[in-house]
Amino acid sequence: MAKLGVDYISPFIGRLDDIGADGIELIRTLRHMLDWYGFETELLAASIRDTDHFEQALMAGADIATLPPTVLEQSITHQLTDKGMAQFLADWKKLNITQFP
Repeated sequence: MAKLGVDYISPFIGRLDDIGADGIELIRTLRHMLDWYGFETELLAASIRDTDHFEQALMAGADIATLPPTVLEQSITHQLTDKGMAQFLADWKKLNITQFP
């Protein structure tokens, strides 16, 4: 399909996993092929089911991913980040700075 000049290739990796195929491995293979031949086609990972799937798809080389809003929200929160942000805000308040110079 990339030889035809398509803008996107969009494997539904969650659905592939459902039937016993390895959707993430397909992303890796397609990424290698697109890069090897210099195609400009973008790789869109679809049917992402959870944060692990999302991370694996990105690490495998997907340019774009479609995922449920809850998965996106879960992927940008982490207990250590939340703790670090709370500590930063507490430290900032201790400085008692009301405005920037």
